[in-house]
Amino acid sequence: MLLPITLTLAAACALLNLWLALRCSQLRIAGKVLHGDGGDPRLVRRMRAHANFIEYTPIALILFALIELALGAALWLWIVALVYIVSRVAHTLGMDMDRPNAARAAGITATWVVLLVLAIAALYAAYSGTRDVPAPAALAAQV
Repeated sequence: MLLPITLTLAAACALLNLWLALRCSQLRIAGKVLHGDGGDPRLVRRMRAHANFIEYTPIALILFALIELALGAALWLWIVALVYIVSRVAHTLGMDMDRPNAARAAGITATWVVLLVLAIAALYAAYSGTRDVPAPAALAAQV
């Protein structure tokens, strides 16, 4: 089954991941930093922005795929995917600043809201009884 939302989001995440890597590489090349951060606070912030993206994105993609399989490609899921990408870009740009700022706060808050929405949707899909797929025989025997 084709998962257009998840595939589109995964492609956007791959491009965003490349952008994050390039931002780090630019500072590494400019500062001649082969390993680590070379003591450059801008490189530290960019590395953390990249790592933070990698920390959140796998579970988001897994949830998107499973929800799309269970509930279909609904408009709300497209919107949540767009919010996820925009939130990760905002967080990244906010991480470039050396003080608390609205972009960073909004980016991480929106990321958390997206994950909460996805978790609730996943639980709904799992327990709402709207599935046509019968329970495995081992589970059916316990009921």
